[in-house]
Amino acid sequence: MKTFELKGEIRTDFGKRAANSLRSNGLIPCIAYGGKHSENINFTVKSGDVLKLIYTPEVFIVNITLGDEKKMKAIIKEVQFHPVKEQILHMDFLHVYDDVPVEIEIPVKLIGLAPGVKAGGKQYLDMRKLRAKALYEHLPEVLEIDVSKLQLGDSIQIGELNFENIELLNPKDALVCRVQTTRLILDPTLEAEEEEAEEAAEEAAAEAAEEAAEEAAERSES
Repeated sequence: MKTFELKGEIRTDFGKRAANSLRSNGLIPCIAYGGKHSENINFTVKSGDVLKLIYTPEVFIVNITLGDEKKMKAIIKEVQFHPVKEQILHMDFLHVYDDVPVEIEIPVKLIGLAPGVKAGGKQYLDMRKLRAKALYEHLPEVLEIDVSKLQLGDSIQIGELNFENIELLNPKDALVCRVQTTRLILDPTLEAEEEEAEEAAEEAAAEAAEEAAEEAAERSES
């Protein structure tokens, strides 16, 4: 998994007024929790330093350096935004250790060409990220799913997937991706029936317009 280098400073002032003062100076209050000894660390980072970390579909292990000595690995657990402004109010990080499994959402990447697509179907990705649990050293940047055997109407569920050293936490019956048949392939008579209904509606509308025109003409003659 990719890593992201982030520098910060230990936070010493607390409270709403102190937090607002930090934000007005371009800093974001943060907390890192989940340590082996339940150690919570409060710190700040520059708002400009986390933009590439937040506004991306990629997932990172964050190497955080606080001051000159304190270093830790973490993942983002939550980002709080201002309800109106595009401003980050607070960030929560979770400590990551070599020997403790991490729960994190990893992007999905479909590989291969489904025969069902060749036959005229359309491929859908229903889950763009999957929730995984593993030691961070086993976490990939993306979870690759092979769709090269999907025929028309086929799908892949969580329970059918298997990744080495990774446990998927989503429900087993959750639909990850599918090849959906088009309307014409699904029911060849459907389009013909709809065309007949449209033609009937057009004929009825034309007849009604003709009758209305005749009635208007009769009224004008009288």
